[in-house]
Amino acid sequence: WHLEALARDGVREVVINTAWLEDEIVDALGDGSRWGLTIHYSLEGRDHGGALETAGGIAKALPLLANRATDCFWVVSGDVFVPEFCFDRELAQHFARTTLAAHLWLVPNPPYHPQGDFGLDAQGFGLADGPGPDGARWTYANLALCRASMFDGIAPGAKAALGPLLVDAMRERRISAELYAGEWENVGTPAQWAALNR
Repeated sequence: WHLEALARDGVREVVINTAWLEDEIVDALGDGSRWGLTIHYSLEGRDHGGALETAGGIAKALPLLANRATDCFWVVSGDVFVPEFCFDRELAQHFARTTLAAHLWLVPNPPYHPQGDFGLDAQGFGLADGPGPDGARWTYANLALCRASMFDGIAPGAKAALGPLLVDAMRERRISAELYAGEWENVGTPAQWAALNR
């Protein structure tokens, strides 16, 4: 789904982090040419014996994603279903002209995560430590634009979660966010995947 959407919206190069079922993923997706993409793989299982978590995976893949600390790229988890999301080129270009560390999309809290992750203030900045003026906290949709410099402190091959980086940057008012109103599902089990297919 993501590869089709990325190609539709004008992205031409994609980096896929792999660990679990690594060989099957590479065999199934190949070089990306069937979507008009070039796919590069960051093989965490082969190189490190397992997954490096989100920030660690991005840090390992950074040479494939960026040439400079100021470069920006899309981040999307493979297990979210967002059929209406647009990887908007103009929005990405606008973000690249800012000094922000990241721009996140937030969604209403699903039943399994009722407390949410982040608030959103009136100026569009993410809030790590409480709700926004609307009294709400929202769930991070696993969709973001990120700047390479956010991952500078992580050694390639180190395991590192994304959450602490986001919290630190939010406290410095370096992360903007917006609510996403389209269909969004976190596909966490085979049963959820089967329900989506139905």
